[in-house]
Formats: sequence, C-alpha cells, structure tokens
Amino acid sequence: MCISACVIERGVTRELRSMAIANPPDESPGQKPESSDLGHSLRRRPNTSSVPDSSSKANGNSTSNGDESSTGTNSDYEDCASNGNRNGGTHAEDTGKKVADGEDRTREPDVSVRFTYRPAVPAHRRVQESPLSSDAIFKQSHAGLFNLCIVVLVAVNSRLIIENLMKYGLLIGSGFWFSSWSLRDWPLLMCCLTLPFLFLASLMVEKLVQHKLIFEVGDASLGTLNVDLSYNVNFKSLAYFMVAPTLCYQLTYPRGTNIRKGWVTRQVIKLVIFTGFMGFIIEQYINPIVKNSQHPLNGNFLYAIERVLKLSVPTLYVWLCMFYCFFHLWLNILAEILRFGAREFYKDWWNAKTIEEYWRMWNMPVHKWMVRHVYFPCLRNGIPKGVAIFIAFFVSAVFHELCIGVPCRNFKLWAFIGIMFQIPLVLVTNFLQARFRNSMVGNTIFWLFFCILGQPMCVLLYYHDWMN
Repeated sequence: MCISACVIERGVTRELRSMAIANPPDESPGQKPESSDLGHSLRRRPNTSSVPDSSSKANGNSTSNGDESSTGTNSDYEDCASNGNRNGGTHAEDTGKKVADGEDRTREPDVSVRFTYRPAVPAHRRVQESPLSSDAIFKQSHAGLFNLCIVVLVAVNSRLIIENLMKYGLLIGSGFWFSSWSLRDWPLLMCCLTLPFLFLASLMVEKLVQHKLIFEVGDASLGTLNVDLSYNVNFKSLAYFMVAPTLCYQLTYPRGTNIRKGWVTRQVIKLVIFTGFMGFIIEQYINPIVKNSQHPLNGNFLYAIERVLKLSVPTLYVWLCMFYCFFHLWLNILAEILRFGAREFYKDWWNAKTIEEYWRMWNMPVHKWMVRHVYFPCLRNGIPKGVAIFIAFFVSAVFHELCIGVPCRNFKLWAFIGIMFQIPLVLVTNFLQARFRNSMVGNTIFWLFFCILGQPMCVLLYYHDWMN
C-alpha cells in the first residue's frame, strides 16, 4: 500500500508541476516584480484547487493551500520511500524498473528552482565600491598581493645574485672576518680599556651623593621638604648594569625565572647565519658598486642618482639585517643569559606614521636614555618642549658622527647633517599626517628619505672622503 500511495503521489506532483509551468501567475502592469528568494518563489506555486478529486483522495491529505500541498506531498513521498527501503528494498527495484522502461529518464527540475533562478532575478542589490577604490582599499585583505610581492622579490633578487656571481665571481674572503688591522686599531682598544673606569667613576659619584657630600640640580630645594633621594648603589648592581642590555641604571630590573638553553642555541645559529648574509651582501654587492662610483657631489648628477638607487637595495638589506641581528637576536640572547626581563628593545617602527614616531620606536635603549638624561632635564630646567627636542636631536647627531667619523678617521659631518635634517622632516610628516589623516604618507616619506636615499648617500660620501 505504501508503494502504491507513493506512485500515485508522484503522478500528482508531476501534474502540479506541468500546470505551474504552463500557467504562470500574471503580474499586473503597475505591480513591482517580486523578490527572487526561495520564500517568494514558493508562494507563486499554483493552488491545489485545480487538482482532480481522485488525486486528492489518493493522496489522503488534500488542503486548500498550495504550499502545504506541495510540502506535504514531498514529505509523504520521502516517508513512503524510506518505508519501502525498510520493507526489503522493493521501492528501489520498482524505481530501477521505471528507469529501464524509460519512465524516469528525464526528470523535471523543481518548481522552486525554476522560479528562483529565472532570468528576471535582480543581479545588483546594493551600492558597492570597487575593491581598489580609495574608500574600500584599506578595508580589503591584501594577503594575495603580499604573496605576489614576495614571489617577485625572490625572483628579482635571485636574478641579481646569479648576474653578480657571473660578473664578479665569489668575492668574499677570510679577511672580512678575521683581520690583524682590528688589533692595531688603537682608538677602539682605548675605548675598551677606559670603559670600566667610567663605571667606577660613576660609582664614586653616586657614593658621594649618598653621603651628601655633593648635590644634583634641584636637590637643595628638595632637601627642605625632607625627601630622601639616597639609594644604596653597590658594585654588584653596577656590574650587572655594565653587561645588561640597557643604558639606564637602576637598582633592580625585571628578571626572568630560568634560562632557555635551547632557545639561546637557536638564536645564536640565526645570528651566525644573518651575520654571514650581511658579509656576503657587503663584499659581493656594496663594495663593487662603491668602487665603481664617483663622488656624488662632484660628478654627473644623473650618474650619482643611478649609483644611489643601485646602492639603495643592498644597503637596505644590510641595515635590516643589522637591526635584526643586534636589536632582536643579540640583545635577546644577552637578556636570556642574564635573565633580564625588560626586553622592549624596539617597537614596530616599520609602521611609523612620522619621523618623530620612528625615532621613538626603533632604538628603545637609546631613546629611554635620551628621554631620561637629556629631554627631561631640559624640561625640568624650564626649556620649552621644541627646544628640548632640538637639543635631543643635536646630542644624537654628535654621537652618530663620532660612531662613524672615528673608525673612518674622517670628520666631514655627513652623519651629523643627516640627523639634523630629520628635524624639518619631522615637521613635514607631522603636517602631512594632520592634513591628509593618512598614516601611509609619513611612512612612505620615512622609507624614501631614510633608507632609499639617506643610507646609500652617506655610504658614498664617507667612502670617497676616506679614499681621498
């Protein structure tokens, strides 16, 4: 009986579909087209009032609503089919016979599908911007473009490496790593020998302050308020400060609990690999380019621009590797061995919106020292903020010139001028940031002037002044 009822219901369903296709409901001229979702499509099915009574009696579940009729018929058919499968698979055999007899070779699509995917369905439903438009570009994910940049970068640099090896061969030698000239470098040797005496002198000064034999700027006025400024400075804490990765002395530092020996080993391996990579770039790329160049201020202007741009990529790689090796690998290795917990040696300076943000983020040990011992003392003495910033840049420029001029034995003040030139760039990037309210403007200026133009220009200037 169940199989018979299923067969009768299947005939009724086919008749309903043919009637719905042959007689679709008309729309009035002023009526808006209905939505294309499934709910509205189902409401456009014909009613069961046109179904013969015999079919309704055979179904045993006639209703006056077209939706209920169609849904009930399909559900009853599925129930009957499941019952037939439980009764020995007779329904499957019957279906196979129908297919073999040609009764079920062409299956009509469902009415809901035909109305849902009809050509009149609206294709444009809301206002949308193009993904690369100015209003939507920063709301999209650009992971695919980032992967493309990586692939192009690897391909281009691979070609340059092959071309360089074919032109010059392998230029790196043992003299780059081990040289007797460094042992005869008296300024560097004298700095290493005099460094402990500076710490001992600082310890003596602190002891004199502790015993109130000498006073700082403002201590006399604070003494009338009964404020105790003394603290126990001892040799042990000073010795730890001498080797700790910080420039700001304090009695205690945040400390770790243990030393991760496996982690230290991995960082040392990375340090060796990236140091070798820096040496390869310097010997294989930077030295040939610099030797085949002219003084950028005395030769052809276009030739100087070409040399600067050609030198910008390898110097940028060396600078990034230097930053990673020193500020990330070496300082973290030292901090792990000493269980030094305050390891904010840098911030995300690569996302700096202005030049001022960059100087506050890329070298945190020096930045904290400058703020603590240069900037804040200026403010305490009533110096305006702008002048205090200028003094901080001036001190930084002097130290940069000393770090480069002493090894080169040449004081041309190029590093000093480069650091002081950052002050107008700070004003320009701050103005552009406030004017356009776009973080990409200042970041682009930073990468352009500091890494693409500034670094290779300084390399060429100091090399030719040293050679001459």
